Amino acid sequence: MLKKLPQLLVLLMAVLSYSCSSKKTESRIRSDFNKDWYFTLADSTLDASNPTFDDSQWRQLRLPHDWSIEGEFSQDNPAGVGGGALPGGIGWYRKSFVVPKADSAKNIFIDFDGVYMNSEVWINGELLGKRPNGYISFRYELTPHLKFGEENVVAVKVNNSVQPNSRWYSGSGIYRNVRLVKTSNVFVDHWGAKVTTPEVSKSQAKVRIALQINNRGDAGEVNVINTVVDQNGKTIAELSEVQNLQTGTNQLTYDMAVQAPHLWSVADPFMHKVITKIENESGELDIYETPLGFRFYEFDSEKGFVLNGEQLKILGVCNHHDLGALGAAVNTRALQRQLEIMKEMGVNGIRTAHNPPAPELLALCDSMGFIVMDEVFDMWAKKKSEYDYSLYWDEWHEKDLVDFIKRDQNHPSIFMWSIGNEILEQWDSTGITIAKELADKVRELDDRPITSALNDPQPHNNIYKSGALDIVGFNYSHKLYEDFQKNFPGEVFIATETTSALATRGHYDMPSDTIKRWPIRWDLEFTEGNADNTVSAYDHVSTPWGSTHEETWKIMKKHDFLTGMYIWTGFDYLGEPTPYGWPSRSSYFGIVDLAGFPKDAYYMYQSEWTDKDVLHVFPHWNWAEGEAVDIWAYYNNADEVELFLNGESQGIRKNEGDDLHVMWRIPFEAGTLKAVSRKDGKEVLTKEIKTAGAAAQIELLADRSSIQADGKDLSFVTVKVLDKDGNLVPNAANLIEFELEGNGNIIAVDNGDPTSMEAFQAKQRKTFKGLALVVIQSDEVKGEIKLTAKSEGLTQKELTIGTH
Repeated sequence: MLKKLPQLLVLLMAVLSYSCSSKKTESRIRSDFNKDWYFTLADSTLDASNPTFDDSQWRQLRLPHDWSIEGEFSQDNPAGVGGGALPGGIGWYRKSFVVPKADSAKNIFIDFDGVYMNSEVWINGELLGKRPNGYISFRYELTPHLKFGEENVVAVKVNNSVQPNSRWYSGSGIYRNVRLVKTSNVFVDHWGAKVTTPEVSKSQAKVRIALQINNRGDAGEVNVINTVVDQNGKTIAELSEVQNLQTGTNQLTYDMAVQAPHLWSVADPFMHKVITKIENESGELDIYETPLGFRFYEFDSEKGFVLNGEQLKILGVCNHHDLGALGAAVNTRALQRQLEIMKEMGVNGIRTAHNPPAPELLALCDSMGFIVMDEVFDMWAKKKSEYDYSLYWDEWHEKDLVDFIKRDQNHPSIFMWSIGNEILEQWDSTGITIAKELADKVRELDDRPITSALNDPQPHNNIYKSGALDIVGFNYSHKLYEDFQKNFPGEVFIATETTSALATRGHYDMPSDTIKRWPIRWDLEFTEGNADNTVSAYDHVSTPWGSTHEETWKIMKKHDFLTGMYIWTGFDYLGEPTPYGWPSRSSYFGIVDLAGFPKDAYYMYQSEWTDKDVLHVFPHWNWAEGEAVDIWAYYNNADEVELFLNGESQGIRKNEGDDLHVMWRIPFEAGTLKAVSRKDGKEVLTKEIKTAGAAAQIELLADRSSIQADGKDLSFVTVKVLDKDGNLVPNAANLIEFELEGNGNIIAVDNGDPTSMEAFQAKQRKTFKGLALVVIQSDEVKGEIKLTAKSEGLTQKELTIGTH
């Protein structure tokens, strides 16, 4: 029953959209199903599954959607500070749509990339199923329940009310993409194509295509055409075979040869795809595309990681799934920006800590060149949080594991599977049994190496003793790295999680040449720290189980058998604000803060992990007159660095031994610091830091000045508070107000402060250490967006972004 005019318009548009779709010649149509949902938060008594339910007062929105990020921070929220101090609850989503009668002979499916958590889905009042895992992707068939040519209603209940169920911020809702898929009666099943390269070299490759084809009609004899196409659209191989399909499921395998394949690597992530077409005399029955990358590699106990015949150290980071101020709601551009920032640092690896990621992340890793450790579970049968996935382990873990592997198995960026992170069963014999079970199931489906992140990385570890692992995963324990070959003879090493260094961007405690472990021990109350919950951004603070960035990398870089590392973490994330509690609500672990602004350690890695010239000097130069200040510099491609204060040399410093930075301690004197790096006596780089005056003006810098008018694309605008001479004011905390005109919206603001209780969805933000961020999203009309930033006492600034 139609309840209101807006729904009538939605219905009309859906009819027109599907009518247009039905005229297409494609046999398989994948439609964006994210628009025009209705949403409400409710209590446990609400049942909105009936199609006649009146949702006229609900909020209309576009998926993906995370309702928790819209809430208020509170230490009383059930998720706790570890979960980001944001609310959970029960949410309902409903959407009306029409499938034209012309499609009544088709098969219609709905695909969810992820719903957090405990989702239940109905179509026209019929329950399709439940899925407790908030990170897994799943599909339901709608066909038998649809009313073709009439209104249909899909309803989704999401229950994230029983908390804590996560050790970090999870988000709540249909926070990943949803699609409607339409096929004929002969089609490749969901995740029904597996493409492997059993033989690859620089001169030739074999491509094996294993298909699961569903025949629901009387197709009988069909022609199956598999075409390998490179990223430029060039066909490099093709195979056509006539098959006699049986009714039901058909398993078919094809082998194809490719000469001189263009290999995939982190420096040149060249992609291919396999296009599978199924045809008969009446025309095309299905078309299905599968990503493909040609590469060969090994993990060797002596040489480490070898890709395409060349040794390569894995330089990776772990990241949680949230996107800072955007919460858990996935956005491809936001993910891409994160990866771009990491790539600029020199990162070549991503660990999906600690759960199946959004499919968009893996596609980006394919195309941008990252070595991915794809991880499936943070816990097994033993719980880490009161209401976590362990509650559903017995019933769901095998199904979730199989779906995880099948969904992700064709991504060339994935080089290993992780079956668990810091699993509690590693300390008892059940670890042996479960590890074997999981590894056996993975090997039934795929032959990539298996690891598990062990935070007790010793030969007595039960998960290791199971024999299930191809690669021994070390979480922390950096002092044991160099004894690995003695303790684990013949085994392969990977540092699954390292470092856990702590820092607040732009905050500095001196002296800086003493390492601090905060807290002193993980199980003791933290009584040290700073009154404002800051942590010094010199690289001299870490957790007791971890190490500083320099401590870890100094060891890792020395030995080939140390295959590589995944640092905890690339970005700050919501929740788990170690070493503090409330009023901190996000982490301090990131090399980059929550808003995407690099901390100083970023440049240490850039100097070590890239070939570009680096000279990074810090901290700022606004201190009390005469105060002793430690000046650090990270540099490369040079022999020395000389520091000048107001033109007077403060001495030359050179990295000694395995040092990764140089330092001066000098009394503060207002003016200009200048650092000069030299190679063979010739200047390489010069950097200056000037004492900033009073805040006087605003600067706006967009990461992209032109974005797509698709209702999804984003421009991330950095806001800086400067003095009258254009110097960043390092401790500025000005409240900046934003106005927007034109074809877009402000969808989030942030400043990277882990203690800020300001709302992310707002039109204002205080700067933190002189910086803030505005995230602008396009609408679907091309034109211009004009952003204006104002603050009392500061000269306002305008910025224009084009949409196309």
